[in-house]
Amino acid sequence: MLRALFFLLISSTATQAQDRMGATDFEAHVEGRTLVYRYLADNSIGIERYLAGRRVMWSSQAGICQYGVWYESKGDICFRYDHDPEPKCWTVYDEPGGLRGIFTNRPPFTVIREMPDRNDPLICSDLSS
Repeated sequence: MLRALFFLLISSTATQAQDRMGATDFEAHVEGRTLVYRYLADNSIGIERYLAGRRVMWSSQAGICQYGVWYESKGDICFRYDHDPEPKCWTVYDEPGGLRGIFTNRPPFTVIREMPDRNDPLICSDLSS
């Protein structure tokens, strides 16, 4: 019984340490900024500029840029890019080292981390997308 209570206390503390972000907090953190994200699986990066009106511009290392919008759905932050009808949804956490996002559409659940000390420009070799 004591062991179960101890596990419950540890679990609730760990859950509280992770602050899941809703639309209001996410918007306050990102609007008007360009953020660099690192994919934990392969250390590749992506760069996203957050514009007014919840518009975004995403750039991959390959130099392909995509315009889109973001919105909150079922507690996740979702992105819908032009020319791609499938939304990309992430559970986003505000952590001391920056944002952490977990892709929630389907496995494998990709994890990205904000790299707060980076100020990379968008890489757009094709602005028509």
